[in-house]
Amino acid sequence: MKKILKQQNENVRMQMLVLLVGLLLLGAKFLAFYLTNSNAILTDALESIINVVAGGFSLYSLVLSARPKDLNHPYGHGKIEFVAATLEGSLILVAGGAIILKSFYNLFEPQVISRLDTGIYLIAISGIINYIVGYLTERQGNKANSMVLVAGGKHLKTDAYSTAGILSGLLLLYLTGQVWLDSAVAILFGAFICYTGYRILRVSLAGIMDEADYELLKRIVKVLNDNRRENWIDIHNLRVIKYGNTLHIDCHLTVPWYLTVLEAHEEVEAVGALVREQIDPDIELFIHTDPCIEVSCPICTKSDCQVRRAPLRKRVEWDLDKVIADKKHVIQAHEGE
Repeated sequence: MKKILKQQNENVRMQMLVLLVGLLLLGAKFLAFYLTNSNAILTDALESIINVVAGGFSLYSLVLSARPKDLNHPYGHGKIEFVAATLEGSLILVAGGAIILKSFYNLFEPQVISRLDTGIYLIAISGIINYIVGYLTERQGNKANSMVLVAGGKHLKTDAYSTAGILSGLLLLYLTGQVWLDSAVAILFGAFICYTGYRILRVSLAGIMDEADYELLKRIVKVLNDNRRENWIDIHNLRVIKYGNTLHIDCHLTVPWYLTVLEAHEEVEAVGALVREQIDPDIELFIHTDPCIEVSCPICTKSDCQVRRAPLRKRVEWDLDKVIADKKHVIQAHEGE
């Protein structure tokens, strides 16, 4: 518990830093736009507004998700992280669309650009700071398994990449004096911003809808298959739900029907200990035990079973398709021969 609280406090402090830096960069970018009247710089400045708004909501979500479970929220408050990431992705899409519309208009109604050299310096410094903060935020998010920090870090790094591209366009504009390049660069990176927002939105909606994480499921199945015990006749109906940085796993474990309640409980505890040791120590498991039935005998590897109805014909290797299905493992009549 102390480890979890420490990690949550680190997440909150990281997000506070992100918000503070975002406010400072927002001022710098709008100063650059005020001095230059450049659409490309406005693109960067508008995205910084999104950074600040999303950063504030993300900070709130991290504080809320760190609250302990209560009667009204028996699974905790972690789902708020998906809502925060959804808001961030939506705001990024809106900002990208607004940038594209304004810049397209200014292709036909060009604006006067001034003091471009000063604007370039301000934007370049902002981009470097954004990348450093984004890298640190994403690293902390991966370490803490926090979707909010990972999404925020990726957003900041993407912002830095787009800033680099915008700078290239501004330098070209500075050297050639072709004003239309300003709007063209803004349109290009407005589309890039929209794509970033779509990716964040896609992942967050998948979390809200409890979309299956097949990569994680494959890791769990491999661990279980490589370390299975004789009394684990089969595991099926395996599901994973994510609430913030906490994973909740439930499944059905088939054990010999004659085990006592205490013995069956020990097998459940062994599954839980294995998954926590090799996947994530903070995982919560809800395991339902099923008794074996006659069709289980041909795949049961228990060597000292005194009530076996049929000989072992084949050890069934567990894979993703078998384990996530809501039915016991069986082999067909032609298999194992």
